[in-house]
Amino acid sequence: MERPQTSVTRTPLTSVLVQRRSKSRSYRHSYRSCLGAASRLGLTPGLTARRLNTSRKAPKSHNIKEKVNPDHLALLVKTEWQLCYVTPLYQFSHMQLKSYARQLSAFIAAEKQQGLAVEVGGPQNSYKVSLSVVQGMAEADNDAETVLIQIHSKPLFARQDEPQKSVWSGLLTCINGNAEYMQSLPKDFTCLPLFGSRGAEDLSSLVKSWFQRTFDCCFAPLEISHTSLQWLAALWTNCHTEANIQHLKMLWTLPVVPPLQVTYTVNPHDVWELWSNVRKDSLEKGEGAEEAGCIDIEEVVRFMEGLKSHFYRHFRLDLSAGVLNQVSTALGSAKSSGRIKISSSRYVITTLTLLTECALLKMPI
Repeated sequence: MERPQTSVTRTPLTSVLVQRRSKSRSYRHSYRSCLGAASRLGLTPGLTARRLNTSRKAPKSHNIKEKVNPDHLALLVKTEWQLCYVTPLYQFSHMQLKSYARQLSAFIAAEKQQGLAVEVGGPQNSYKVSLSVVQGMAEADNDAETVLIQIHSKPLFARQDEPQKSVWSGLLTCINGNAEYMQSLPKDFTCLPLFGSRGAEDLSSLVKSWFQRTFDCCFAPLEISHTSLQWLAALWTNCHTEANIQHLKMLWTLPVVPPLQVTYTVNPHDVWELWSNVRKDSLEKGEGAEEAGCIDIEEVVRFMEGLKSHFYRHFRLDLSAGVLNQVSTALGSAKSSGRIKISSSRYVITTLTLLTECALLKMPI
């Protein structure tokens, strides 16, 4: 391997109808009393007995351009989304999206006008909300269709004839959701566990507040764990022969005083050579996934160990003592704070499948 491009900087880190309400309270009680950060092994104690999958199918290129509306796809990719997880929605219907849009629009206007009554669909409403189904995203039979939320508004001093502009976007989705969990839900609940938002935080808060009041659900930030970031690094690297990843860039934080942030960038040919050798060894020894088309967690661990060993040989810094905070390639980027950007439409499904799994791990028992 060539010497990696690396910078080291020190920065301080400072009975169904009768059970409706009880079911909702049960979700909320579990959610509020059992919140806790996911462990680095992927377990979320108190919320679910499930763990992050230890084996998954190798990512494949999905040409969703043939199935997904181009305008929807353009918004999905190359946008950095702030992630949350959402508990199941009670009595949500994809057939009522236009009605929901009018209600949400009026709610936002009323809140912005400090609680003054606003007629649903009234002309005085300065915010136009649209909710639409993103057709062509669902992969499994139990996946609910993805919903796109958009808010348009005019600038404060805009001319009367000036068109409204998009000021906020949101996404509710479920891609390859856990079938066992989905089938265990009462029929009146819809599971769209992954929520992404882009835009002003006050609008995000209002949208979440309206959904919580209307569908008895709860939102909470979705952090991307150390293990999930390693999975993304491996999955994206595995795509290099189909789509040039250009680089693998990682941001680590080491527990020293003050904390040490390390940016580690690896040449795509070197990182592909390492990953190929890991895959080859696993298949030869029979220690990896049972199927050649699957990737096992042991392979991901050996891949990361190889990267850390290479770094140690050059800089005498042991990244094993630190935490992985960010991963990026030409296919996308992900941060532990829950920010994700998918740069290639062909790998939207692969990335959202992993993130859906992360969101479902947060669901109350």
